Amino acid sequence: MPETALSERTEPLLDLRDVTVTYRTSEGPLPAVRGVNLTVAPGQVVGLAGESGCGKSTLVSTVLRLQPSGAKVEGEVLVLGQDVQTVGWGALRALRWAEASIVFQGALHSLNPVQRIGAQIAEPITVHEPDLGDAAVQRRVEELLEQVGLPGARKRAYPHQLSGGQRQRVMIAMALACRPQLIVADEPTTALDVMVQAQILDLLRDLVRDLGVGLLIISHDLSVLADVCDRVLVMYAGRVVESGTAAQAFTDPLHPYTAALSGAFPRIGDPAARYAPAGLAGDPPDPRELPPGCSFAPRCPRAVDRCTEAEPPLLEVAPGRPVACIRVGEP
Repeated sequence: MPETALSERTEPLLDLRDVTVTYRTSEGPLPAVRGVNLTVAPGQVVGLAGESGCGKSTLVSTVLRLQPSGAKVEGEVLVLGQDVQTVGWGALRALRWAEASIVFQGALHSLNPVQRIGAQIAEPITVHEPDLGDAAVQRRVEELLEQVGLPGARKRAYPHQLSGGQRQRVMIAMALACRPQLIVADEPTTALDVMVQAQILDLLRDLVRDLGVGLLIISHDLSVLADVCDRVLVMYAGRVVESGTAAQAFTDPLHPYTAALSGAFPRIGDPAARYAPAGLAGDPPDPRELPPGCSFAPRCPRAVDRCTEAEPPLLEVAPGRPVACIRVGEP
């Protein structure tokens, strides 16, 4: 799609409507995602936060229909208006990389170790633009590498010859190879030191600003999302428990779980947070054996008896602030 069409687009690039994902296992059905709604508009950065096992990666796997065959997806997953869970294989193949792409978690394991990075970046280009000559493809590869802050000559390197941050930049270059309108980044800063992490986040922010693409970024680190996102959704036990702007989620959380995520990271200049960062006891529940009522109640410092009576609905308690907690607003 031409850049002018992207800039004029008003409908969401990504629209998840009541999406539920259930895995079929030998021990019975496993509800990994439960009724999630999410939208990403052009030029918008949306974050998805939560601990490991809360359903973040499962949810985003539905965006390009990458979930395993044992997963049952219900609801609508609309990418540029197409429901990717129902379109034919040809339409899905045309959509992947060209319209929407993904930056996978763990670049070292996502890149082919015996293939030069230039060839790996070139592959989606040659698949989606078969009429483009070899010289033009190589120029595109070099431009992409330079766009993510690497010399074009690095296209001849193998993945093991690059640092962790450089490999992550290669993954981003691959995601941009066919000029998609939507990018999904699954934990793009995992295992990177704080300096490289900041560089990757700055790069993603600049790409959204300069290219006008939509970005959905996943992280367990709420401070990372607060730095780069326009809006953040917090997931727990497969469902969204709070949504708001990045600043609201990090500095003014309404749900006790969001507050626990925010409090887990020390703040510079706050001695109390530095020497005694807030933590959260226990682990997320087994999706097969969810507790009665609120799934967070067994770990919640504010839980009362009525929290176990029924699962709280996700209700808008303030403009743009849906929260799934019956105690919001209480002293």
